[in-house]
Amino acid sequence: MAKNTTSTIELKVELDENRVPEKLSWTAQDGGINSEEAKALMLSVWDSKAQETLRIDLWTKDMPVDEMKKFFHQTLVGMAETFNRATQDEKMTATMQDFCDYFAEKMELKQ
Repeated sequence: MAKNTTSTIELKVELDENRVPEKLSWTAQDGGINSEEAKALMLSVWDSKAQETLRIDLWTKDMPVDEMKKFFHQTLVGMAETFNRATQDEKMTATMQDFCDYFAEKMELKQ
């Protein structure tokens, strides 16, 4: 029988005196990431007992709005891809991808 292992992903949030994030960093040693700076993060955790999603959404006060728009777009694209892998629901995946294209167009992210 194979032995289970554990892997740790660490998030660090440096706050100002008003508890507003000034710096975010993350470490995932198994992935070769060591205290890498980030400007924003979104973390979702499924609570099976309560049948609801718990979320942490943080961004630093110096996160530019144009980068936030790109961050949201890329997150939405990633969610559509993950949804497809998890459910194999091609029809809804296509609908989600259409929305991602619409979002990019409206946010003027298309180049």
